[in-house]
Amino acid sequence: MAKIVLLRHAHSIANSAGILSGQLSGVSLSKDGVRQANELAERIGAIAFDSIRVSPMQRCEETITPWISSKFSRGINNYQLDDGLIEMDYGTWSGRKLSSLRREPLWKLIQSTPSKVKFPEGERFTAMQKRALASVYDAAKSKKNGAHLLVSHGDVIKAIVAGLIDLKLDNFQSLVIDPASITFLDVDADSARLIMFNDTRTAIAPLLKAKKTGKTLLGGGAGTVHGKQR
Repeated sequence: MAKIVLLRHAHSIANSAGILSGQLSGVSLSKDGVRQANELAERIGAIAFDSIRVSPMQRCEETITPWISSKFSRGINNYQLDDGLIEMDYGTWSGRKLSSLRREPLWKLIQSTPSKVKFPEGERFTAMQKRALASVYDAAKSKKNGAHLLVSHGDVIKAIVAGLIDLKLDNFQSLVIDPASITFLDVDADSARLIMFNDTRTAIAPLLKAKKTGKTLLGGGAGTVHGKQR
């Protein structure tokens, strides 16, 4: 199974301002986000990813740059900007305050049945999920037993996780993806296992280097100790 590491960009200036930035350009990391991005270099650690796919939004590139430039990285030979991982196109909602958007009639539908939502002059949740999952499966296919890092956005990662673990898109608002959080799954063509979710502290290199879990689990799995199977 391929190891898929999903990283949400670090805290941005739009997060600080409470703005739904969407695909607007010029949204950089906040001061807190810069700190988070620098801390990510050690949290990710010495991993030779078989592919690195990054949303073309500025805040995503700024998030992964400290690791790319660190002693842990092997450079960017396997690095690509991937439009499939770009933030949701919120259309005319982009750039507006979340506090104002909550008063819109569409807000309730977004929370209850997002599968029915198309943003004004923007994108459908279903279309976003489809193109994001295509990027995941394309990465997994490129090296089936490899490790792949995908840097994206909160709603996009929630939609990916929901799709991989067969959670209905209408329930994806039950998931929370924090800035600079890491979510890790084992993925193959017809199944996925959620190993780590919305983690903002753990160093992931030892986890990725651990012995692979058996194909069939009973009793929940045995876990790992010091990178070895229990």
